[in-house]
Amino acid sequence: MPLVNNKVGNDCTVGTDKTLADGKDLVESVIKVVACYRHLAACVGGCTDSLQLRDELRQTREKALNLAEAIRLHLTSHLRDKSLPEDQRKEMELLWVAFSSSLELLHVDMCKVFSMGDNFSLANTASLVQTGLQGGGSEVAARALSLADLKQEPPTLPAGLESRERSTMEQEISQIDHMIDDMEKKVNVLRWMVEPRGPQYADPLSSTESASLALLSIDEEQPGHKPLCQRSLIFVLLLLFAVVLVAATLSVCLVLFS
Repeated sequence: MPLVNNKVGNDCTVGTDKTLADGKDLVESVIKVVACYRHLAACVGGCTDSLQLRDELRQTREKALNLAEAIRLHLTSHLRDKSLPEDQRKEMELLWVAFSSSLELLHVDMCKVFSMGDNFSLANTASLVQTGLQGGGSEVAARALSLADLKQEPPTLPAGLESRERSTMEQEISQIDHMIDDMEKKVNVLRWMVEPRGPQYADPLSSTESASLALLSIDEEQPGHKPLCQRSLIFVLLLLFAVVLVAATLSVCLVLFS
């Protein structure tokens, strides 16, 4: 009778589950940071644009890049593993699609901030657009960076800061370009072939939409409602006709007896 080492199999399963859980945590973290960066990027060039906002963008961008590099190494190494079980591979592919989409959104927002920073310089605050927005960015950035509070920057603009920031952003944008190219070369995951899985995708309709569709189906199955609507329409038309007839009769009477 062959001997089976169940302990080794269990250890491998636990290790794979932990790897998948770590990947999910990393991807969720980068999604939150990218969402925070998008929120802050919308304020560039507006009345809330300031030296503090640019610093919050820099810190958020640095954290997103660090997370992206860790996720890229994590997912690439496991998706290139031929011994990865099929169900685990599907989960990894879902994480890969979510991560690559977030990375592309980050790239778009970084290019937007780079362009807006070129058009709206902090040295000339009079050119900023008065959008009416007030505050709120620091709290969002602090949550994304897992900090209690962000350090307030001095109100004066240091000499040459904007030119250094632009040079750094150019390098970071190029870094993301290379990262996306490297990911596509090492792992060939077709996004349109990856199907969402999990309870959040089980029912594509919300309860309100389901109730609305149910009412529509009931109306279609019960044709008795249609004659009621038709009778109401006929009654309104008859009432209007009667009003017109009475008005015409009164007009004729006034002409005859005047």
